[in-house]
Amino acid sequence: MTDYKLTDVIDKIKLREMLAKFTEATDLAAIPCDLTGKNITDPTNFTRHCHMVRSTEMGKKLCYASDEEHGRASMEQGKPIIFPCHCGLMDLAAPIVVEGKCYGYILCGQVFLEPPEAENIRQARVRAEKFGLDVNDYVQSFLEVKVFTKQRLISATEMLNIFSNYIVELGINNLMQQRLLEEERLRLQLENTLHAMELKVLQSQLNPHFLFNTLNTAARLSYLENAKRTEEIIYSLASLLRYSLRNLEQFVSLKEEITYIQHYLHIQKARYQDQLKTTIDVPEKLQDILIPVMTLQPLVENAIIHGLEQKEDNWELIIKAYEEQEMLIIEIIDNGVGMDSKTLNELNNFTRKGKGHITGIGIPNVDIRIKRYFGSEYGIEVDSKLGNGTVTRLTLPKSYMESTFYPINQ
Repeated sequence: MTDYKLTDVIDKIKLREMLAKFTEATDLAAIPCDLTGKNITDPTNFTRHCHMVRSTEMGKKLCYASDEEHGRASMEQGKPIIFPCHCGLMDLAAPIVVEGKCYGYILCGQVFLEPPEAENIRQARVRAEKFGLDVNDYVQSFLEVKVFTKQRLISATEMLNIFSNYIVELGINNLMQQRLLEEERLRLQLENTLHAMELKVLQSQLNPHFLFNTLNTAARLSYLENAKRTEEIIYSLASLLRYSLRNLEQFVSLKEEITYIQHYLHIQKARYQDQLKTTIDVPEKLQDILIPVMTLQPLVENAIIHGLEQKEDNWELIIKAYEEQEMLIIEIIDNGVGMDSKTLNELNNFTRKGKGHITGIGIPNVDIRIKRYFGSEYGIEVDSKLGNGTVTRLTLPKSYMESTFYPINQ
């Protein structure tokens, strides 16, 4: 088990509420401490006598020393122990143990097991003078301390120990869940490798079967560890890589390309903690149209990185397809930061004439491929305004619907 401290796992509010109910029902004082003897919550139901003693520096020091000594003894013995404090009141220390590991102890008591006798009262007067307290008031507070049987004190403390152990166990389980979520977050960083991987490098250096088998194994492990989102992300990543390793000259149906984009967006949503809202609107009658593989992902990625990531919140991405005469139009719409007129003109000038200087490679590469396959009348046009988002419009022929079609380089 991870080496958690009591302060890491304890829910102080719940523990404080539990102690309040416990002390109300039993009329005992109680306080939990960590391994160092430090109090985890404020004292609950302390007697007036003990408050008076702890109001003095000497009394406080003696109380803390007594508590720590006997708390450690209970942890070493692994069971509750009854002990007299330096003022003669009876306390009980019980270790907080979860799955064999000790996290601290509970102190409980401030009672008498027998009514005080004359000698006890004489010693109380001596202590009052030593602490610098009013003798009569201190003795009165000493006589106000309740008398418990030994069995009642032990039973009450065992009950408190069960409750405190349960709260600590809940805290540990919660921390372990948080740890799993952190591991999931780290796994999600795998998707960042998509930006650095060149398809040809993957094809030449990695055995695809080994890669997919490894990812499937990781997904199964995530399932066994009950990390559902991690499992989904790994399967999405495996699907992305499998799709990316296709021949770049291959054509696929628009439906296949959209499925690939859905896997990509699933990873991005996990990365951005569901800040990204997406809508995909592709009519069924257009889904069999063939387009070059890996056409839409660079455009979607460009919208996220250059448009949405620069915006603080409220990210929206829309992918829609429609027909216009004999053309298929696909639009990637984001509500990101947009671009200024100079950048927009340079980008569109490149897509129209193949000339000009631009900083990104996603849009130009897609445009070059589309024109190579279908001609200069097809390709990409971008509409954007600084602060008002961007629309990337892809124009393709609608006629390539036969699955036997093989594109010819032009």
